[in-house]
Amino acid sequence: MTKNKLALVSASLFTFVASSAFAQDAAAAAAGSNEFDAKAMAALAAGIAIGLGALGGGLGQGRAAAAALEGISRNPGAAARIQTPMILGLALIESLVLFAFLIAFILQGKVP
Repeated sequence: MTKNKLALVSASLFTFVASSAFAQDAAAAAAGSNEFDAKAMAALAAGIAIGLGALGGGLGQGRAAAAALEGISRNPGAAARIQTPMILGLALIESLVLFAFLIAFILQGKVP
């Protein structure tokens, strides 16, 4: 699949899913179900936060390690100068993943 086709498919999926997700009948709106909707959205946000955090962190760590190994393989004498910043970068990426986990944990605490 090309990038244009992938973008078209994802945009159409988002359009169809979002339109059905935001649909609400008049009886539910009058009954005051907004409290439950907010709690459901908090649970959904918690799941998305930890999913995106883990996905982004995994991709970032993979690319950082690949670039460092490629640099070391091209110049083995610079291994010590490449390894230390790579480890520091991996630690910072991991801290962002833990921050996403913390946000998900806080959002999950708002759901009864």
